[in-house]
Amino acid sequence: MGQANLIMFARAPVVGMVKRRLAADIGALAAQRFYARTTADVLARLARDGRWRTWLAVTPDRFAAAGRFWPTGVTRLPQGRGDLGRRMGRAMRRFPGAPAVLVGSDIPDLRPAHIAAAIAALGSHEAVLGPAADGGYWLVGLRDGRALPGIFDGVRWSTPHALADTLANLRGRRVALLEKLDDVDDGADLRRWQAQADGG
Repeated sequence: MGQANLIMFARAPVVGMVKRRLAADIGALAAQRFYARTTADVLARLARDGRWRTWLAVTPDRFAAAGRFWPTGVTRLPQGRGDLGRRMGRAMRRFPGAPAVLVGSDIPDLRPAHIAAAIAALGSHEAVLGPAADGGYWLVGLRDGRALPGIFDGVRWSTPHALADTLANLRGRRVALLEKLDDVDDGADLRRWQAQADGG
């Protein structure tokens, strides 16, 4: 395998543009602050690890060039147009012949060990997924970023079917599943994560 690549998908942390379901529960400013802090923390943890190259794929595209939200030293890319699957597929196809692992930016518990486990799994599997309790997934990776072009076809994003739909597209392929992690989508998710972080 070639140099492993980690792609982190992020939305510019502008009040009213991020975590709308969370904002409905805790307010737009609090949701923006949570998202901005989580994105910065997770990116800092992952980007300093030399076992992979980290890329930040940004939406809306105009914020990919704007530096005020983002740390220095991480290459930024625009996500481009289309639904989530189209944007994810485009990002992963940038790396032909090399492992590509993609994660979101709203998973507070994401650590370098999770990325290392995904890359290790790609040594003997064509794809790897990190399931979430809500039926989605927090990570997707391909041994070859240009392989399996139909992996995201027909996936029902933001539903309990996203993982199952993606696994159906991977039927007949060698797929590894990692441990479950959760993103924070709403107030209940935030309270649950805070209780776990506090040891409760």
